[in-house]
Amino acid sequence: MQHLKYTHSDSFEIDKPRHALLEVLPKQTNNQTKPSRLAPIATSHTNVLPRIQTQSRCSQESNGTSALHLRIQTYLTLSACAREALEILMNRLKEALHNDPNPLETQEWLESIKAVIDIAGPERAHQLLEGVAEQIHRTGTNLPFSPITEYVNTIPTADEAKNPGDPALERSIRSIIRWNAMATVVRANRKPGDLGGHIASFASSATLYDVGFNHFWRAPSPQHPGDLLYIQGHSSPGIYARAFLEGRISESQLDHFRMEVDGKGISSYPHPWLMPQFWQTPTVSMGLGPLSAIYQAQFMKYLEHRGLIAPSDRKVWCFIGDGESDEPETLGAIALAGREGLDNLIFVVNCNLQRLDGPVRGNGKIIQELEGVFRGGGWNVIKLLWGAHWDPLLAQDTQGVLRKLMMETVDGEYQNCKAFGGEYTRKHFFDKYPETAAMVAHLSDNDIWRLNRGGHDPHKIYAAYHRAVNTQGMPTVILAKTVKGYGMGTAGESLNPTHQTKKLDHDAIKHFRDRFNIPISDQQLDAADHIPFYHPGPDSPEIKYMLARREALGGFLPQRRTKSSKSFIVPGLDKYERLLTSSGERTYSTTMAFVQSLNITLRDKALGPHIVPIVADEARTFGMEGLFRQIGIYAPFGQKYKPVDADQLMYYREDESGQVLQQGITEPGAIASWMAAGTSYSVSDVPMLPFYIYYSMFGFQRIGDIAWQAADMRTRGFLLGGTAGRTTLNGEGLQHEDGHSHLMAGAIPNVRSYDPTFGYEVTVILQHGMKAMMQDQIDEYYYLTLMNENYAHPDMPAGAEQGIIKGMYLLKDAGKPKKGELRVQLLGSGAILREAIAAAELLHQDFGITADLWSCPSFSELRKDGFDTERWNRLHPDSEPRTPYVTQQLENRQGPAIAATDYVRLFADQIRAFVPMHYTVLGTDGFGRSDTRSNLRRFFEVDRYFIAHAAIAALAKEGKMTGKDVARAIEQYNINPEKPNPVDI
Repeated sequence: MQHLKYTHSDSFEIDKPRHALLEVLPKQTNNQTKPSRLAPIATSHTNVLPRIQTQSRCSQESNGTSALHLRIQTYLTLSACAREALEILMNRLKEALHNDPNPLETQEWLESIKAVIDIAGPERAHQLLEGVAEQIHRTGTNLPFSPITEYVNTIPTADEAKNPGDPALERSIRSIIRWNAMATVVRANRKPGDLGGHIASFASSATLYDVGFNHFWRAPSPQHPGDLLYIQGHSSPGIYARAFLEGRISESQLDHFRMEVDGKGISSYPHPWLMPQFWQTPTVSMGLGPLSAIYQAQFMKYLEHRGLIAPSDRKVWCFIGDGESDEPETLGAIALAGREGLDNLIFVVNCNLQRLDGPVRGNGKIIQELEGVFRGGGWNVIKLLWGAHWDPLLAQDTQGVLRKLMMETVDGEYQNCKAFGGEYTRKHFFDKYPETAAMVAHLSDNDIWRLNRGGHDPHKIYAAYHRAVNTQGMPTVILAKTVKGYGMGTAGESLNPTHQTKKLDHDAIKHFRDRFNIPISDQQLDAADHIPFYHPGPDSPEIKYMLARREALGGFLPQRRTKSSKSFIVPGLDKYERLLTSSGERTYSTTMAFVQSLNITLRDKALGPHIVPIVADEARTFGMEGLFRQIGIYAPFGQKYKPVDADQLMYYREDESGQVLQQGITEPGAIASWMAAGTSYSVSDVPMLPFYIYYSMFGFQRIGDIAWQAADMRTRGFLLGGTAGRTTLNGEGLQHEDGHSHLMAGAIPNVRSYDPTFGYEVTVILQHGMKAMMQDQIDEYYYLTLMNENYAHPDMPAGAEQGIIKGMYLLKDAGKPKKGELRVQLLGSGAILREAIAAAELLHQDFGITADLWSCPSFSELRKDGFDTERWNRLHPDSEPRTPYVTQQLENRQGPAIAATDYVRLFADQIRAFVPMHYTVLGTDGFGRSDTRSNLRRFFEVDRYFIAHAAIAALAKEGKMTGKDVARAIEQYNINPEKPNPVDI
């Protein structure tokens, strides 16, 4: 690169670009445990940097730091002409980096910074470099930044913590576990039914788990609250194989892998619902485990800051695959962890470079990509790439050629090297440069093939884990390079189809046995119908060692607490009396009824501190801003500023011990936070009751997979879908108006969903749910839809509580029908119940028809009861039949039934099989749109006029009225019979 030379008025010349040097220097200081923030520029000088003895310009000046300072200050005073010319120089930076104009000077700087590290430590080197970088930034110059480091291990060999374990015994244990994990899957798939399973994922991560179980992961005990493990879903066979050796799972259970129906088997993946005492956390679908882990770690800090648990060094460990990082949920919340300094969180990314079909980044480098993402998010990044067999080669690499080759090689080629063996690796990797070819000239092809990756070296893994658990002030991610299908040989090692490999042929099984020295003979393999499991016996050194290690760490993992040792007496309904009586002329929404109920609960001395209000940046929408001042917004570092509304009563108060979790605009993050709070009874033995309120359209539709995960994890809490209903959120339009969330909630078995109309209904449901979850410890959660429409609320009818919870009660009885009187049954919920009430008045006023009015807060609960009753009757033909609750309520009533809701027709249609009369359903099928409530209800044909018309049409169908009556209603209520169907518009 041609040097630019400019002379300032004092004749000082600048001819060397420093950017190339600055780009190189940080790579020498990336091994510190706690990467520092921008350090202040040093005011004192050092006699170390740079200590130059050659003919470089630096050597012409008396002191290195002074010289550097002088150069920077001179640059800052350059003329505009010189500055413009230097900008041209900066634009040639890329060329300069790849074609060093002065290698000798670069080497001098490298030696100087190494001297600083050796004498003053990496923190001092970091301080100097950031001071230099800051000075350049202040000139407006674009100093290139790279968050990635060389493609080598983060921890130098000399700094590795030593593994205290017995390496021979641990390898033997690991080999047995590998065998039994493989046998579990193969045996399952030799049975009829093609049960599936995965061998390759655990094969690649077995050592990562083994080191953790032997040395790091603590179980809950009187001495320690225990660590929380998020096991990669596809690796479950390996966890079962370990539990088998520990005596926690029987051989029969292993033999019934993925065969659970008869109660003998074990689940395919980590599912607390199916194995409630074993699995701590569900991690499938992929991507959900990392998101959940981040918010679990945050909630542990929340409990500590609020004084609900004692501070401890417990950790949340989350294992994920590198291919899983493409899921938005995997990386979407990592900035939160960095921002809040969650040093109780450790990610271990199993970088076997392969996803389900092929390479994760065949033309790139997934580890480098993830390093940049996590480091940019404020994480401590530990790269665990190469095993100890590489150490001698890297020690020889004084010119950096091997490191250069490692950086140049893409992941697809690394996969080839493991798939095709040592000869291929020599030819296509090492032979690219004479220097690297010479490094391995003395090695055989087998020696080259045995050059191991970091994720298979227990000593390197131990060092990485040790550094991770001792890192303070930030979360840690360990990027562990492994081989997918490790040990499977030609049956799948590093091959693209390996993820789908569930069956191994006879030769592949023998190869696996020999690779891991399993003492099973050829005769045993030839004679057996199934591959035998191997257990060395309870008195073997391996089993004794395993049990001793787990005893030292507090017990077995994974294990799950099913009930908290603590429970609460929930306040009775009398505490909420003012919400059960008429509001008179005062109007309010059901959202406000919820907020008032929440405030009453928060004032309960016992239960109040265990309430967790959660919002996704919509507290003001729901009238909850009063909680900001009352109980504070959780902020782990407190409030470092005076809020702009500090002079107001309900100002924005953040506090280290705040109770409200304000998660920002992230529905997945907010519900993950809700799930962490709702499982605290199990994770921390501290029952907490979360209330997460949000726009109902952005609930189950947006985070349906997480809602299912929450049910699997046996979460307890309330989800509150605010501004609910297709026609109630006036003005917002298609993407905001919810008409189907109850159908989605109803698909989850342990969710109880309600669409209340009146404040007393909201209150009864909340009190019942609190009792069920906090007092009776039932593993279920509740979904309530709430509206923002204000209206008056009546007294609760006497004895309505049971009907509210069951899903239906008589709101208004029209009395015993007179002879010849026309009668209909009007059913409704939520906002549209009030339209049904108005329709009853129209029918009586205009047509002399009387109506019984039914409030149906939960068509979903009615459906469950109906089908449960129907099933019992079918299976007990000799017993007296039971009657569904809906049928009990309506069987002695007269006339057709008309149901109308603010949701699609299928919602109320769920109970059709149990309604003992003609049944008409009105709903809001179709896309939402912006308009007033009255116009929207007319458009979707659920207003009082359409309800009255439907009642008259139903009576005509029964022969009790005529077509002329129906036509009269159409005309009288100004209904356009040619109006397009809303679902088609």
